[in-house]
Amino acid sequence: MENATLKLRGMGCAACAKSIEDAIRSVPGVNECIVNFGAEQATVDYNPKKTDLQAIQDAVDAAGYAAYPLQAQNLLAGEDDEEKRHRQQESRELQRKVTLGGVISTVLLIGSLPMMTGLNLPFIPTWLHNPWLQLILTTPVQFWCGYSFYVNTWKALKRHAATMDTLIALGTSAAYFYSLFATLVPGFFIAQGLMPDVYYETAAIVITLILLGRLFENRAKGQTSAAIRQLIGLQAKTARLIRNGKEIDVPIEQVAIGDVVLVRPGEKIPVDGEVVTGTSTVDEAMVTGESVAVKKQPGDEVIGATINKTGSFQFRATRVGKDTVLAQIVQLVQQAQGSKAPIQRLADQVTGWFVPAVIAIALFTFIIWYNIMGNITLALMTTVGVLIIACPCALGLATPTSVMVGTGKGAENGILIKGAESLELAHQIKTIVLDKTGTITQGKPTVTDFLTVNGTANGNEIQLIQLAASLERNSEHPLAEAVVRYAQSQEVMLTEVRDFEAISGSGVQGIVSHKLVQIGTQRWMEELQIHTQALQPDKERLEYLGKTAVWLAVDGEIQGLMGIADAIKPTSTQAIKALQKLGLEVVMLTGDNRRTAESIAREVGIKRVLAEVRPDQKAATVQAIQAEGKIVAMVGDGINDAPALAQADVGIAIGTGTDIAIAASDITLISGDLLSIVTAIQLSRATIRNIRQNLFFAFIYNVAGIPIAAGILFPFFGWLLNPIIAGAAMAFSSVSVVTNALRLRNFQAKGARG
Repeated sequence: MENATLKLRGMGCAACAKSIEDAIRSVPGVNECIVNFGAEQATVDYNPKKTDLQAIQDAVDAAGYAAYPLQAQNLLAGEDDEEKRHRQQESRELQRKVTLGGVISTVLLIGSLPMMTGLNLPFIPTWLHNPWLQLILTTPVQFWCGYSFYVNTWKALKRHAATMDTLIALGTSAAYFYSLFATLVPGFFIAQGLMPDVYYETAAIVITLILLGRLFENRAKGQTSAAIRQLIGLQAKTARLIRNGKEIDVPIEQVAIGDVVLVRPGEKIPVDGEVVTGTSTVDEAMVTGESVAVKKQPGDEVIGATINKTGSFQFRATRVGKDTVLAQIVQLVQQAQGSKAPIQRLADQVTGWFVPAVIAIALFTFIIWYNIMGNITLALMTTVGVLIIACPCALGLATPTSVMVGTGKGAENGILIKGAESLELAHQIKTIVLDKTGTITQGKPTVTDFLTVNGTANGNEIQLIQLAASLERNSEHPLAEAVVRYAQSQEVMLTEVRDFEAISGSGVQGIVSHKLVQIGTQRWMEELQIHTQALQPDKERLEYLGKTAVWLAVDGEIQGLMGIADAIKPTSTQAIKALQKLGLEVVMLTGDNRRTAESIAREVGIKRVLAEVRPDQKAATVQAIQAEGKIVAMVGDGINDAPALAQADVGIAIGTGTDIAIAASDITLISGDLLSIVTAIQLSRATIRNIRQNLFFAFIYNVAGIPIAAGILFPFFGWLLNPIIAGAAMAFSSVSVVTNALRLRNFQAKGARG
């Protein structure tokens, strides 16, 4: 199976999106299709052995719309020139039609005020009442400004379907042609004792208001994808390469893997790479969401589009083009924005029968009022009102616009949400399972305690650190790396070692500065008959705290004791407390021994600990928690976490972890900061709350608006909804839904930081 994203043109409402979905799904070889009305995109899964993109595009064309594929290699190019010209042309055409319609509608409205109010208004020229003048003025609005409604209605009829444009064309045409008949044959009405009233202003004003609403809607929808444009705009345009000892500036597209790139203070890093020379601090906030600049030195990775702050450095390009972190982020956000949340299913079902149902209600309304009242004018106006006020667009936009803004906001905060389903499910989480190593902790051992028998007098501690680190530099053991890093942090110079030997499961030894240095376990010290009583209480204290105790002996005597632990991340405790305040159960999952695990749990405030769990048991452990009836999120970073991430209802991967863990997850935290989990859950809750508000408004609008337009209040209050008001309400219902979704752009996590 292959996946493709198509850009769509010609959609006017959610019913159009449904038509395109049906057309694409009818193509043999298409497995699934999701059309996002808000994003104007279709995501298609298809079998390349049975069909191809051209066949899918042809199906869309046959349905009366247009589609073209979005290429992955152009992820960072933004909108192509053709698409940009199309959008600009569409906007200019709408503006011209709204302007003409607005001027004519104003004149018609003034001329119709005496009839609408039943008052004699002498300040209005009588020639404005002339139906022939109103006919001449209305005709270009009806058939030029409203041309697209007729075209789209015809396309829908050929497919035996009906859309929003069908309702608009029917409603405005009813008002226009009724008025035309009254203008051409006024005697027909007079013979029946009726006034040959005309409603040209209704047709013109309704068309103008709907076009104005679409203009506003298009602009608002453009803002929902602002996150994508902002991400694309982050990238540098050029790079300064070092070639043959010279500096040359080239477009970013010409940077190749292996090129050495120079970055000066204040400049954007053009592509991903590894620092070769120089040190600096880099602002990675635009990618990770972290506001604190990160120190970079030789061997460290740098991310394209981040900003160099203080020093100059050179780095070797390791990922370019569509393989950069930024390009992958853009692709994930695009995929998420094009996905469909389960909560949208009800709206989709309603949209499928909405337009035919409204047409049926309109016909029923006409028949009822004409038979009861015998008043064709009353019957016509209520029928037009029903056709005009109905709005499936609001239903179609309710979910995708919120999802687009929500996923985009997540990307701004360094949270990549792979799909709308993950975003929706995250708000239902009851239990969060945190892997210990690399998630709660830093994921690498660190020397936390360096205790000596003789204290620090005369530089004794520094000398011992030098001896220990010099010896451990020759070992590949993770604990040895921790000792070396500790010496580097203390700026201790290391010396040469002779006769180095590693004793498996015990420790290491060698000659350093003419002294026999031995580092290892207590069991090994006892085998060597080296007494450890001097620091035995400290050893027991370290082990109680969950740290590994490592002995240091010099020339056969104990001189020091090191406590080595996987240090807890600075924000882990704060994040766990914040999660608990959200009403979530937090569980630690680890393969470490229970004593160490419980020590870490106490420190960060976790009450439920699942320790000594083998990697192959992690998925089963998550499944057992799910069996308790809980929606479970699993957070991890390693290869052995991937099955558990896939098993969980929501898998959350630490972005600093392995690719396989990230691939198995639903949400990725780029920075690896657990506070991002708090932000992700709060964002999910805010997004779902926003979607529910939109759906409530859309449903209530139609449930209440259609009966009112049909005249349900007339028998009680003698009041009818003017079709002009119905048109204004319909036009701005979609705008209000999109505007409400845009409020998510102001989202800020509460209580996660500070």
